[in-house]
Amino acid sequence: MGIQLTLNKGKVPALVWTKDIEPEAIQQLVNMAQLPILHHHLAAMPDVHAGVGATVGTVIATKEAIIPAAVGVDLGCGMNAVRTSATAKDLPDNLYKLRIDIEAAIPVGLGQHAKSRVEGSAMQRASRALDNGLDEVVARHPSIMKMQRKFQSTWRCQLGTLGDGNHFIELCLDETERVWVMLHSGSRGIGNVIGRYFIERAKRDMGRHVHALPDKDLAYLREGSELFDDYIHAVGWAQDYARLNREMMMRAAVTAMQKHLPRFTLTDEAINCHHNYVSREHHFGADVYVTRKGAISAREGELGIIPGSMGARSYIVRGRGNLQSFCSCAHGAGRRMSRSAAKREFTRADLEAQTHGIECRKDAGVIDEIPAAYKDIDSVMANQGDLVSIEHTLRQVLCIKG
Repeated sequence: MGIQLTLNKGKVPALVWTKDIEPEAIQQLVNMAQLPILHHHLAAMPDVHAGVGATVGTVIATKEAIIPAAVGVDLGCGMNAVRTSATAKDLPDNLYKLRIDIEAAIPVGLGQHAKSRVEGSAMQRASRALDNGLDEVVARHPSIMKMQRKFQSTWRCQLGTLGDGNHFIELCLDETERVWVMLHSGSRGIGNVIGRYFIERAKRDMGRHVHALPDKDLAYLREGSELFDDYIHAVGWAQDYARLNREMMMRAAVTAMQKHLPRFTLTDEAINCHHNYVSREHHFGADVYVTRKGAISAREGELGIIPGSMGARSYIVRGRGNLQSFCSCAHGAGRRMSRSAAKREFTRADLEAQTHGIECRKDAGVIDEIPAAYKDIDSVMANQGDLVSIEHTLRQVLCIKG
């Protein structure tokens, strides 16, 4: 449907790909539009909703500066999906044991791999590629190490783990009944502490000028400063960590599946994309820093993943390279109510009804992830037909939540 709302209340306009946007999110877009560092316009995707300082589901192009709180604290959070040669008829009639085996292989929630299991393993060998980069970060900012318990072992033991909240692992079937494995996770605890550290440093770095901002969480770092360079390095490291984390979980999930399904192979349709990250790009005549906060890159021909809520459809898409969106699209359905509101409004019976036919947890611990707490994914997709085309439509048969 294209752009449905234009907000002209700042130094640049905010282009919005939906009318389903709450007043708080509109105010956050207006606040961001006041910043002198913005380039050309803001782009709010169809799944846009209020976040901390900046809206989730937004693409922010900035000149010679970055807003750490806009990038967020789950640095490099994103999706990984792979199509298999297996079909629906290859799946066991009861998926419970398969779910339990995947959960045993991939710690969820606050869980992590035991240190004894990691030492000397393939996990440790894979993590060594990250050692030097992290050493450089903490050498310049040793306070980061104090923000996480057992820092050196924790970040390594959390590689290949899911985390909590809306992170998930799913088995899905596409329109030809082929089995897909799809998962959503980020940079775990280490990304969180790096994100929080630099958000606070940005506020301190701006000093008294932070009070002139419409929201102190919009404090930014200026290009050319040592702190800016350190942030770019740290964020890049966390994004690499997040990508490796998803790759390791995907291998573990596929290995667990092999015990329950006839022999299968993985196809060449494998996607691993961030949706909370920053990158250097060229748009509207300038080299800028593009922050995708709850948005994915959708350049012409580029494959991406747009998951629905637990129990809803998900989509594999191909980018159309829409310039007004900074070649981006939505990253999912987007929440329509807070976690606390969902817990107050819905019951276990509601969760069971809305996830009928899907092998997943149906207890009080995941009520905040009930499908009704999210926007309708089909409406989100209808609103971004100018941003992406649909390659595959997936329906869930198994879902593991953090």
